Amino acid sequence: MSSNSLFHSLHHVQETLSPFRPRKRWYRRWVKRSAVAMLVREGKLGPEVLMIKRAEREGDRWSGHMAFPGGRMETDDQHSKATAERETREEIGIDPSRVGHCIGRLSDITTQPHSGLRPMVITPYVYALKRFPEPRPNYEVDEVIWVPLNFLADHGNRERIFWERGRLKIELPCYYYEKRQIWGLSLAMLDELVGLFQ
Repeated sequence: MSSNSLFHSLHHVQETLSPFRPRKRWYRRWVKRSAVAMLVREGKLGPEVLMIKRAEREGDRWSGHMAFPGGRMETDDQHSKATAERETREEIGIDPSRVGHCIGRLSDITTQPHSGLRPMVITPYVYALKRFPEPRPNYEVDEVIWVPLNFLADHGNRERIFWERGRLKIELPCYYYEKRQIWGLSLAMLDELVGLFQ
């Protein structure tokens, strides 16, 4: 690990995130909800975060994207944190509450769901892992990878892509980690986490 690395240890991540007060959308109780789990462990290059590559599925707007385990809140979920943990168990066969603990949450992100006019609010939860058993991805997940947070903290690694929909063409930031493109909502979550250390 380089001496100028931003992320020194998992303990450092926990200490920095602990006092953070995320932005919570006041209308979140009246719209569709979703939650994701950002699982962080010690790695060879400092702390690293787990990401999944979503399986290619027709009609899924996030098909093939790099993302975090997570999904839509169901009526049986007591709260959004329970949603993040349930979805992580379903998607990669790992229970975050058994192999680690939640060290905080990031700000709510608003996006447009697959259907309906009302927005959907996504809440990211960050977990520090003590151990990590072999993942068992389900049909929704193509692969599971670990991305060093110091790679994301180095803006020299940042690139640009063009996102197009109809006549709309927008230039957006992204990273390529081992040829995998990280952008969009996932990058927004990572930018907030990395920004706490800068």
